[in-house]
Amino acid sequence: MKSKIKVLFFLAVLLASQTVISQNNIIDEIVWVVGDEAILKSEVEEYRKEMLMQNQRIEGDPYCFIPEQLAIQKLFLDQAKLDSIEVQESNISRELEYYVNNYINSIGSVERLEEYFGKRLSAIREDLREQIREQQIIQSVQQKHFGNIQLSPSEIRQYYNNLSQDSLPFIPTTVEVQIITAEPKIPLEEIDKVKARLREYTDQVNSGEREFSTLALLHSEDPSAIQGGELGFMSRSGFVPEFANVAFALNDPKKVSNVVETEYGFHIIQLIERRGEMANFRHILLKPKVPKESLDTAVVRLDSIRAGIMDKRLTFDEAATYLSADKDTRNNKGIMVNNTQGSPNAGTPRFALNELNQDIAKIAGEMKEGEISQPFLMLNDKGRQVAAMIKITNRNEGHRANINNDYQIIKQMAENARKQKLVDEWLQKKIEKTYVRIDPEWRKCEFRYSGWLR
Repeated sequence: MKSKIKVLFFLAVLLASQTVISQNNIIDEIVWVVGDEAILKSEVEEYRKEMLMQNQRIEGDPYCFIPEQLAIQKLFLDQAKLDSIEVQESNISRELEYYVNNYINSIGSVERLEEYFGKRLSAIREDLREQIREQQIIQSVQQKHFGNIQLSPSEIRQYYNNLSQDSLPFIPTTVEVQIITAEPKIPLEEIDKVKARLREYTDQVNSGEREFSTLALLHSEDPSAIQGGELGFMSRSGFVPEFANVAFALNDPKKVSNVVETEYGFHIIQLIERRGEMANFRHILLKPKVPKESLDTAVVRLDSIRAGIMDKRLTFDEAATYLSADKDTRNNKGIMVNNTQGSPNAGTPRFALNELNQDIAKIAGEMKEGEISQPFLMLNDKGRQVAAMIKITNRNEGHRANINNDYQIIKQMAENARKQKLVDEWLQKKIEKTYVRIDPEWRKCEFRYSGWLR
């Protein structure tokens, strides 16, 4: 399957010359020219750093592979101009925050990230924003020209029959899971303690005694703490309603909001900047501590429900629908749905074990089909500790993909192969019609596509 290609942004260059002046006033070399767009040596190096950070595989010599990938992006972006394709800022902002948070978590701190790229976090954000914009534009071009591929069952079977056994992917063990949860009761005094701490932080900021970002770094229980609580530019739809209603009512960056309760815990919020419908906020999240007695009570409640199911006084479906605290599954008889982005199981009730919540995976990995677990404690996707029990409704042991058990995966493979063939043909024609110049020192390569060297 075609690997996801990322795009690197660079400032305007003097195409008539062989060198340009970069942002740091260092002479930068033009190594490729594609149409009227240049690829800089510094671009290639930055792309290489990003791929290493993301543990992406580089096929062969990076100084051959990367410039060709960048050149391919130029061809798609040129087509986007012809197609008048645009993308939504809100989608760009959501993906930007995902990448920034992943980078910081991967490297350990904002300071180390800035050192790695040799620039401030604000500059890294702007570069990434443009990369993501171009990436989404390219995806839109591909969707427009190659996104409507539909193969008949006979074509899919023919594709499968032509595959060697070794080329079939190994499908890991998958399970389908129903879940029932019970939320422990949090004493009012614990909630009052959290609110009091947040009000104390608000007073410290308003009095000028402490910076909001410093308090967030020291005390917030949200992953954004490492960035001083900063969330990045997002639209209202990017937040849960309770948070958005308060955050978007803020007008003065010097003021701190009242305490806000959401499904994640309790927050205070500070406005950083507005840009039209987008805004950037800082926040501090605190979660009330759950006493052991409350957790024990939640487990006992599930024990009682399990006993009723085993005695056939009610079914698991009924218990999940009427007794579970899990809002995401109780309207679906407790059936969990896989939301893992990019997974062949996405949108289905099927999970590879590594796609499950890790606390659920530990239990599910040892269970048989039809079995109901004992109650256990887990952290849910909101970061809250709850009691849970699960039932395995289907278990499929690891195996080589076959068309009988894994039709959707084989179908996806066949459609991806057809799409890649069409993309390759389109690119080959585009290359032949486009002006290309490659610096002599960068021509000693075996490129994937012919026609670059003339």
